[in-house]
Amino acid sequence: MESMIVAVDVMGGDNAPVEPIKGAIEALKQNDNLVIHLVGTESVIREVLDTIPDANTYKNRYSIVATTEVIATAESPTVAISKKKNSSLVVAMKEVKTKDAQAMVSAGNSGAILVGGQVLVGRLPGVKRAPLAPLIPTEKGPALLIDCGANLDARPELLVQFAEMGSIYMEKVMKVDRPRVAIVNVGAEEEKGNKLVKETFPLLKALDDINFIGSIEARDIPSGYADVIVTEAFVGNVILKMYEGVGKTFFKLLKEAFTANLKSKLGAGLALPVLKEKLKDFDVTRYGGAPMLGLNGLVVKTHGSATAKEFTTSILQCITFRDQNIKELIRENLSKGEN
Repeated sequence: MESMIVAVDVMGGDNAPVEPIKGAIEALKQNDNLVIHLVGTESVIREVLDTIPDANTYKNRYSIVATTEVIATAESPTVAISKKKNSSLVVAMKEVKTKDAQAMVSAGNSGAILVGGQVLVGRLPGVKRAPLAPLIPTEKGPALLIDCGANLDARPELLVQFAEMGSIYMEKVMKVDRPRVAIVNVGAEEEKGNKLVKETFPLLKALDDINFIGSIEARDIPSGYADVIVTEAFVGNVILKMYEGVGKTFFKLLKEAFTANLKSKLGAGLALPVLKEKLKDFDVTRYGGAPMLGLNGLVVKTHGSATAKEFTTSILQCITFRDQNIKELIRENLSKGEN
């Protein structure tokens, strides 16, 4: 099998550079067909590598791409992309553009990643906008939330494309047969919703190449009612952040309940093994980052607080994306729709 080169922006995110580098080395351990470019400040990268016991074992499959600048989380995306041309994020993006790498992974400035993906890497022919599409846990397995941050002022035709791209992703990458596609709404009835939803609904309903099942209310998302959840970026981002917040709060309350007194501790000893196994399905780190679909190369955005585990998953996710030829499938599908 042909090797895949992934550029990792090791300077972006809350836990940079340690967690991105640790995650990259672990990904090399798990897949022999992987090559990684560690993009960032060379001296810092070497210091971290020296702390990883077996990093030297894989030195023939990773290299350092030295940069001198870092785009901070609070910086203006467009200004940062245009002015900090030697930043780790921009250089990693350019590696994808020039085909020196087939994918890039970053936990850095979300806005800069979104702008860089559209401007530096570029969109596929026929793609109007590239959405950010993370997998989120549900009772019946992962669902794709599209869009969750890239396009705040979406139009109906954009949501239609998101639905098509999301359906392809879930079918080919996640192996879901005829993925169920739903649009986020404030009710199940077709006549409900704001102007955007009302205009988009009949367009999705008319598509023959997706399994559109109608509207989905936010409360039905965790139950696994749909496989592809279509929305514009503002609502999608609120859903994603609420998901994360509720999850953290739930685990905190659960821990407090299990450690409240001797009786609860004894109960915890009996319940925890089964509970931990069940709750693995709701561990967001197991699904990796969010790909920007519809680009002329693969850009994956991980959580800003991503740990090594999530970086490893995100990097390995890139190989699956490549092997399933998602880029070409999206290109072909959209070109058919234009004919």
